[in-house]
Amino acid sequence: MLKHLAALMRRLWPLYRVSGYSLWPLYDDGDYVLALHPLLVGRVKPGDVIVFHHPSYGTMIKQVEHVVPGSNDLYVVGTHEHSTDSREFGVIAIRSVIGKVVWHIRKPRQAA
Repeated sequence: MLKHLAALMRRLWPLYRVSGYSLWPLYDDGDYVLALHPLLVGRVKPGDVIVFHHPSYGTMIKQVEHVVPGSNDLYVVGTHEHSTDSREFGVIAIRSVIGKVVWHIRKPRQAA
C-alpha cells in the first residue's frame, strides 16, 4: 500500500533534480523543483521556468525567454552564460514541455 501511495505521489507531484549551474544563481546544482503540467497551472509564458524533454539532451530545466510569434515554439535560456539552451539548440516545441516549475526546494547547505 505504501509503495502504491509513493508512486501516486511521484506521478501527481513530480520532483526534478537540478543538475548543473545553467540557472545559477536562481537554482543550484542539487536543488529540486516541483513541476506541474501547464493544463493544471496555466499556459507557458515568458519568465516561466519549465521542465521539458529535448531529443538530444534529455530532460532539461530552463527559463522561457519568449514564445515565438505565430508558432507553438519556445525560446528557452539558462541564466548562466555557458548554459546549453536555445542559443545552441534552437527553439523547442511547446508539446515537449513536461511541466512548469511551481516550487523550488533548495539543497541543504553545508555548515562552514
